[in-house]
Amino acid sequence: MKVRKILLVAVFAGVLAAFYFFGAGKYLTLESLKANRALLADLRMTHAVPFAAGFVLIYILQTAFSLPGAAILSLAAGAVFGVLQGTLFVVTGATIGAVLAFLVSRTLLRDWVLRKFGGRMEGIDRGLRENGLSYLLFLRLVPAFPFFLVNLACGVTGLPLRTYALGTLFGILPGSLVFVNAGASLAAIESVGQVAGPRVLGSFALLGLFALLPTIVKAVRKRREGNALPLERK
Repeated sequence: MKVRKILLVAVFAGVLAAFYFFGAGKYLTLESLKANRALLADLRMTHAVPFAAGFVLIYILQTAFSLPGAAILSLAAGAVFGVLQGTLFVVTGATIGAVLAFLVSRTLLRDWVLRKFGGRMEGIDRGLRENGLSYLLFLRLVPAFPFFLVNLACGVTGLPLRTYALGTLFGILPGSLVFVNAGASLAAIESVGQVAGPRVLGSFALLGLFALLPTIVKAVRKRREGNALPLERK
């Protein structure tokens, strides 16, 4: 087990070092995407299947290793593949990458976090076990919670992998659709921040609160039952 953890750490560190050493981040900018859009479209036309598979693989790696550039990749998906295919590829890549990050976190960090924070993790762990899907949808939909931090935090709890995968899949769908749809009209975009304006962010926040409704209703019912008189409980 120790050897496996060492290998995982080495791979993780190697990928991060390669990303920054070769300056891959300079290609993940809006200016670079606009300048190379025609080239990417030509590659997609001449090598459709390998190009699509390569794009999904890049998105998986970006998400799994918490690298920068997710917004640009989502815009690129819309600009090159169109809204429907682009959203499919983005959601697929992001979900698989998030699952890999979740598993790495569970393998490498779980024991350390539990020792470090002790009882403070018990409440979070219990909440995710009991209301995992609602909580996770809330975390995915509300932009205040960084994507990579949610991956790592969920990995150190007892949240089932299946619940995590489903919550991630459906939770990232609205945001992915917004960015991919914006990428389909790439020429009109002047900055990445322009895509997710206050109105869009507010809509996501409302969706997140809606996802929490089952948890809120359950908590209210428990409180009412706890405060009920003995005769009422019968």
